[in-house]
Amino acid sequence: MPTVLITGANRGLGLEFCRQYADNNWQVIACCRNPAQARALNDLCQHYPTIQVEDLDVADFNQVDNLSKKLLNTPIDILINNAGVYGDQRDHGFGYLDYQSWLNTLIINTQAPVKLAEAFLPHLKHGGNKLIVNISSLMGSLSDNGSGGSILYRSSKAALNAAMKSVSIDLKPDGIGVLILHPGWVLTDMGGANALIDSKTSVTGMRHVIENFTLAQTGHFIKYDGKNLPW
Repeated sequence: MPTVLITGANRGLGLEFCRQYADNNWQVIACCRNPAQARALNDLCQHYPTIQVEDLDVADFNQVDNLSKKLLNTPIDILINNAGVYGDQRDHGFGYLDYQSWLNTLIINTQAPVKLAEAFLPHLKHGGNKLIVNISSLMGSLSDNGSGGSILYRSSKAALNAAMKSVSIDLKPDGIGVLILHPGWVLTDMGGANALIDSKTSVTGMRHVIENFTLAQTGHFIKYDGKNLPW
């Protein structure tokens, strides 16, 4: 049975990833900060015994290392770096930026995915798919930015894209792939009520991209519907 590790698994895209992979007979390692409060995830576990819930705050790198050690003998086929924060606050745009929030956003959205890739590299080497999937955003595209604003979120996703592009080059000789995915504008807590698609549509599309991945695509920035995106 193949294994996928998913961060931010308690809601939104992470929860839907758990649902779809479990429904397709995958072993799912579902990671979130407060498992005891993750009602929807715990309910999902009642239907799918192949879901294993783990306590993980991705911003706590000691926790990341500890989970890596706990799962030392578990091959991981796919690592999905889904956990993320928006960071930007209303009335805190340019001229009123919250620099501590910016730092926290960079840690969670940029540094944590790279840390997870490092920590779980041995597990991925023993897996079948050998794939690191990063949930980014079109808002991390420099050429697409025509409206400004959202400095914290945009910069963190642009940095994630740049970091994972480098990781993809570093890991290609080992046969380990890296995908950078834009999930679309999704109806989640982060996406808001005006979003265009639901989590099921987004995750179904991203899973199709993942399933059809070849190493020739490593480091590419791709939309949930398979289209390549501009940096």
